[in-house]
Amino acid sequence: MSFTTLGLNPTLLTHIARQGYTTPTPIQAAAIPPILAGNDVIGLAQTGTGKTAAFVLPILQRLQRGPAGGIRALIVTPTRELAEQILGTVRAFAAGGRIRSASVYGGVGFDAQERALRGGADLIVACPGRLLDHMSRGYVRCDTITTLVLDEADRLLDMGFAPAIRRIVAQLPAARQTLLFSATMGPDVADLVQAATRNPQTIRLSSDRPAETIAHAIVPVAEEQKMMALLELLRRERAGAVLVFTRTKHRADRVAQRLEREGARVARLHSNRSQRQRQLALDGFRDGTFDVLVATDIAARGIDVSTVSQVINFDMPDTSDAYIHRIGRTGRAERSGDALTLATPADRAMVRVIERALGAPLPRHSLPGLPLVDDAAMPPPPPAPARPALPRDHRGDAPYGRPPAHHAYRTNAPPHAAAVAPRTRDRTAPPVDARHAAPPPTAPRRRSPR
Repeated sequence: MSFTTLGLNPTLLTHIARQGYTTPTPIQAAAIPPILAGNDVIGLAQTGTGKTAAFVLPILQRLQRGPAGGIRALIVTPTRELAEQILGTVRAFAAGGRIRSASVYGGVGFDAQERALRGGADLIVACPGRLLDHMSRGYVRCDTITTLVLDEADRLLDMGFAPAIRRIVAQLPAARQTLLFSATMGPDVADLVQAATRNPQTIRLSSDRPAETIAHAIVPVAEEQKMMALLELLRRERAGAVLVFTRTKHRADRVAQRLEREGARVARLHSNRSQRQRQLALDGFRDGTFDVLVATDIAARGIDVSTVSQVINFDMPDTSDAYIHRIGRTGRAERSGDALTLATPADRAMVRVIERALGAPLPRHSLPGLPLVDDAAMPPPPPAPARPALPRDHRGDAPYGRPPAHHAYRTNAPPHAAAVAPRTRDRTAPPVDARHAAPPPTAPRRRSPR
């Protein structure tokens, strides 16, 4: 099959050829015709399978045919990096035409975005928070929007954007086309589909498994061996760039600093970096200025760098979905790639979860100079130390700082009611009423010399 059979016009076919594409991917071949027909579409496919072009190409064709005036297409995405990537795809396929596009996201000033919106953008790519800000200021008119795209819908919901998405959808015209693309279909995504679409056509292409062009391996190491293992992996001869994932942004900084001291050309990407720093890191990683990019999961969705030949999980991901999205940064567009995960004995349970999700055991891989750690044979991590018992008071009834169980304090008791005589052993003695207990003696007040 070729792009000429999908119903795209000659102008778009020329731009597709200039970008070096000859054959559509399965998600593109399945999604483009119904989108051109005006149907709502739900696309579920692996990461790295060309979902962006699957909705950008038919949207551009519809914008070229329709009348100009106002924002006609809105693409909502979870991260700034993905917004810039989609905008780059739009401009590459719309080069030389009259379609104007803009991106809207936080972390940068409002002025440039306001000028772009006032200038009459036909298509905008936006993150939910900043989009709502512009809507409240009146710079985004929703009554002209005919196509809504929710890209990486599962990630949008994972990041807590569900209320924002519902507010955005509520302000759009009811007579619109809605396209939703996601790698997974959980209950939250299903609820969003029901609320935002009308009789959608669902296209499901093995979204729960990574691409078959990726070779997986587990490198069992002790926690203190992780950095040595990473350095050994990076010393090996490789054909492209390496993306290293850490669990936290502070760990990403420490790993990047160590690699810099070892002479690596490394950049870092996480939420503590400014938008300018993040964009410079991505641009340098794409053009070869940096060989290694150390990132948190902010880069696990939608970052398309074709030269990535290895993904190394320095820290184990929290879920099998996170693993699939991380390693999906390599092996893209039918290219081969390697996914290596450094696993400590504490990660054994997550290794089993990932193996069940992939449907096959992951091979173990040893490194020269590091002993092969058998994660199945190693003892489990030690349990957390027991919390020490609090000291008991002189009555042995409760720890210090807590009232003993036999004290029945009344809400109307005076402040000195706590100084009640301790309970006696004589069970026949009448109880002491705190309300009538004598207040404790106080020292005479001294007069200060005048």
